[in-house]
Amino acid sequence: MFNVIKTRIDIIKAVAFVTFKEWGAYRTHSMVSIFVGPVYFIVQYFIWTSVYGDAQSINGMELSQMIRYFGATALIGYLTMDFADWNLDMLIRTGKFLTYSLRPMDHRLFAFSQKAGHRILGFIVEFIPCILIFTLLFRIDMRPACIGWTILSIVLAYLMNFLVHYCLGMASFWIVQTGGLRAVYAFISSIFSGMFIPLVFFPKTLQIVQFFLPFQYTSYVPAMVFLGQYSLGDIHISIPSIAGIQAAAVLIMFLISELMYKAAMRQFTAVGA
Repeated sequence: MFNVIKTRIDIIKAVAFVTFKEWGAYRTHSMVSIFVGPVYFIVQYFIWTSVYGDAQSINGMELSQMIRYFGATALIGYLTMDFADWNLDMLIRTGKFLTYSLRPMDHRLFAFSQKAGHRILGFIVEFIPCILIFTLLFRIDMRPACIGWTILSIVLAYLMNFLVHYCLGMASFWIVQTGGLRAVYAFISSIFSGMFIPLVFFPKTLQIVQFFLPFQYTSYVPAMVFLGQYSLGDIHISIPSIAGIQAAAVLIMFLISELMYKAAMRQFTAVGA
């Protein structure tokens, strides 16, 4: 068991390092996105400053908390961004997935390792410059309420984002083109992940539904853990408890991914690819 785990870790490290070097050659492409976070933040800053006006708080959030919330979501987005769905769709449509099916490691682990290398590069060329801009230029306090729980929640968001996107990519085994499906998911996710508006501003019924969907676990939960408080649907949950719920959601998503992967491999073999 220990040897299996060690082998998998070595594989992840090796693929991540190669991916880091590969994308590092085009780091200027990644650095362009440095401007996305600050622009997104500036837009949200002016919108919510206008919305609050003279109000001290709205839906339990003060203006200062709202500003820090959007700073956190921008930074978290840099750490959890994923492209596994697009990449897997491309491999299946072009027939290149066949080469991966013949390798001694499954493609899902390979894709996860690629994501690790890509996001390590993102941490260096996107996350660090952006947090410096928020801290030094905008004078925003970007210190998390509890750094340990925040890191754990971001890691879980990272895993959830990968698993969901990989499942979307696996839809290509059954349908010819998943571009529409991925576009619909991206649109829904941008709304219900809390990226553009905190989920506490949604109707109570929609807030409750979010506990059973993956969206909030990719952005809203880690952002609220960063702030040190969590509530949704008039339910106040402690930080350790919501981190535990987030972990359970990731585990469920992993099991769904496992079932889909096995079914996809049978589908792929069945068509004689």
